[in-house]
Amino acid sequence: MAIEFSVLAEGLRFPEGPVALADGSVLVVEMHRRTLTRVSPDGGIEVVAQLSGGPNGAALGPDGRCYVCNNGGFDFAQIGDALVPGLAPRDYAGGWIEAVDLATGVSTVLYRECRGVPLRGPNDLVFDGSGGMWFTDFGKAAHRRRDQGAVYYARADGSFIRQAVFPLEGPNGIGLSPDGRTLYVSESWSGRIWAYDVVAPGQLAPFSGSMPWERGRMLFSFSRYSMPDSMAIEANGNICVGDIPHGGISVITPEGKLLESHPMPDAFTTNICFGGPDLRTAFVTLSSTGRLVRTRWPRPGLASNLQASFARSS
Repeated sequence: MAIEFSVLAEGLRFPEGPVALADGSVLVVEMHRRTLTRVSPDGGIEVVAQLSGGPNGAALGPDGRCYVCNNGGFDFAQIGDALVPGLAPRDYAGGWIEAVDLATGVSTVLYRECRGVPLRGPNDLVFDGSGGMWFTDFGKAAHRRRDQGAVYYARADGSFIRQAVFPLEGPNGIGLSPDGRTLYVSESWSGRIWAYDVVAPGQLAPFSGSMPWERGRMLFSFSRYSMPDSMAIEANGNICVGDIPHGGISVITPEGKLLESHPMPDAFTTNICFGGPDLRTAFVTLSSTGRLVRTRWPRPGLASNLQASFARSS
C-alpha cells in the first residue's frame, strides 16, 4: 500500500533516530557524519552536537536532554547512490549511552558497561512512564565474527543499569505498548518481533518455560527475508517497523498480524516517529539515500511519555 510523502530534508549522512519536537522540528542522528542534527519545518539543517563513534537511536528524556544510543561506529561503503554500513571500524572501542544538552550541544556519557560487561552496539531506546529507559544492544560484527545482543534497562541519571534479556540475534527497534505493560523488540537477524510482559519499571515477567534460551513471546515472524529495524507504536497499539531490505514501514497488530506495508524508495528505510498536533504526521528516515521524509499517517501515533507530560501541563 503506497502512501504519498514529501522530502523534508536531503543530503543527510545516514540519518536515523528521528525525534519530533513540539516546535515542528525533528532531531535525527547522522551516523556517518557523527552528529545530532535538527531539521526545521522548512527543511533547514543545523548540527546540534558533534559526536563520535556511531550515533544511532535517539529519544528525549525526562530532563529534556536527547539520549543517544551510540553503536561505536561502522565502516561505510558508497554503493551507487546508497551509503551502506558494514563492519566495525579499526578505531572501534565499544559502544555507549550518552545524553546531549540541546541548548549547548554538550554530550555526557552515562554508560559504557553493565556490571563489567562492555556495551557493544547500543541501537535504540524508549523511555517508560517512570523516566527509565529500555535499550537494545545490537552487538558488533567483525570478520567471521558476530556478537549476540541484549536488552538493558537503565536510569536516566547514570546511576543504575541492568541486563533484562540475553541472548538475542541482533536486537534493534524497541517500543512499549500504550499501557506500558508490553515491551516489543525487533530482532534483525531472525526477522522476528518479540513481546515481553513488563511487571514493574525495568522488570519483565519471569519466563514460563525452563529452556535457557526462552526470551518471551514471539509475536511475529516475517514470511520473507526481512531485517526489521527500529519501531514506533500507534495510539491503538499497532507496531510500525522499518522493513529492510524491502524499503518501507510494515505495520503489525498487537495480536501479531501483518496489517499493511508501506513501501519507500530506499532499502534502508530504518526509522519512523510521529509528530504534529494530532500525531498523524509520520517522519521516516531513508537512511542510505540521506533523506528525511514526512507523510500523513493513516492513524495517530502514540505520544511518547515526554509528549504526554507536555500535553498534560499545557
